[in-house]
Amino acid sequence: MDYGEGVAGDGRCLFRSVVHGAWLRTGRQQSPSDSTQTQLADELRAKVADEFIKRRADTEWFVEGDFDTYVVHMRQPHIWGGEPELLMSSHVLRMPITVHMKDKTSGSLKIIAEYGQEYGKENPIRVLYHGYGHYDVLRNPGGGGTQSKL
Repeated sequence: MDYGEGVAGDGRCLFRSVVHGAWLRTGRQQSPSDSTQTQLADELRAKVADEFIKRRADTEWFVEGDFDTYVVHMRQPHIWGGEPELLMSSHVLRMPITVHMKDKTSGSLKIIAEYGQEYGKENPIRVLYHGYGHYDVLRNPGGGGTQSKL
């Protein structure tokens, strides 16, 4: 069974999933159009890169390679994001983000990472990591603590 709502695998999937989750978190039931999702993902990416610079003293140590090169590289729309970008996304949006992964044994979802807990723990943006570099958004109808299966 597929749990996530598919987002395009165009290098923006992490950012698309996060903005889609933030969109749903506001109570909207309708998903953003592809063009809106792309625009919002690119805007979030730019803000995340700015957030890296703003928090350089706290983030420089955990990015791979040269910090300035990393930030320039991350501004490009086809570059994949990962854990550092999820952390910065939580700061940019001032919202918690929970990353889930499907347990291969049980088939159920398990939480593998949580970011932005300082912004609250209720109704986080939920994303599904597939383990091969792709993220999808997870829906959470009603904003409660239970996760739906899509």
